Amino acid sequence: MARTSLTRRVTFAAAHRYRRPEWSDERNFEVFGNCSREAWHGHTYTCDVSVSGPVDAMTGFVVDLRLLDEILEREVMQRFDHRNVNTDVPEFAEGRLVPTCENIASFIATSVQDALGARARVTRVWLSESPTLWAEWIAD
Repeated sequence: MARTSLTRRVTFAAAHRYRRPEWSDERNFEVFGNCSREAWHGHTYTCDVSVSGPVDAMTGFVVDLRLLDEILEREVMQRFDHRNVNTDVPEFAEGRLVPTCENIASFIATSVQDALGARARVTRVWLSESPTLWAEWIAD
């Protein structure tokens, strides 16, 4: 059966710091460079979330766009926009996930999929923190 993909883009501003608490400041700087400095730094992130599935014959939707927007508001915007990822998002707290583009993209994919359930499948999350750096999570 053919599948169609739908992508919604959201943007959010967030601060973060790369750090492993079990490492010394020197080791953190060696691995993460300036991103490990004590003063947080921020980005305006661009995030594309793609979902796929069969197109409903009655509505023409892969997934109801209002539902997808509600999920993105709750799972992405409320969680990350104008937040310090390290201190405001428990999964990225000290000693947990390092808030890299890769980890944040994977986290968003899982969160959105959990909220969507069987309605559609998250197939791609593209997350950019600058014009020269982004990560792409792609479903297997």
